[in-house]
Amino acid sequence: MFIGKFYHSLEEKGRISLPKKFRRESKSWIVSRGLDGGLFIFKEEDFEKEIAKFESRTFTKKNNRDFIRLMTNEAQAVQPDKNGRVQLPEYLINFAGLNKSIVIVGSLSRIEVWDRDIYHNYIDSIEEKAEEISEELEIYDK
Repeated sequence: MFIGKFYHSLEEKGRISLPKKFRRESKSWIVSRGLDGGLFIFKEEDFEKEIAKFESRTFTKKNNRDFIRLMTNEAQAVQPDKNGRVQLPEYLINFAGLNKSIVIVGSLSRIEVWDRDIYHNYIDSIEEKAEEISEELEIYDK
């Protein structure tokens, strides 16, 4: 499980350093475009599980095909170097609008990488609606 928020810098060569507490979880990662403005980084096996959920849906539905394309066409496998740094593809850096100051956050089953300003603007916008969001969720105890 990934939780917490860490402030880091995007290195000149497009590398980021994964927080130590995250990098212990896996040796092989998949980075992909995220939703809402950041990037997603999954442990490779978790990415495969998520994508398998969509493989079971019919390919005759355009939304299914489109979502699979969004999540896989630009995804890339990355392995941390001995210092825990991973190389982000330039096209994903551009997609997420990453600048020098970034935020790496744990979001349960995945890591998210955001430009610091974009992240804080997004979080500020949803914090105002926290109670409303929680009321809309349907969570059932098993």
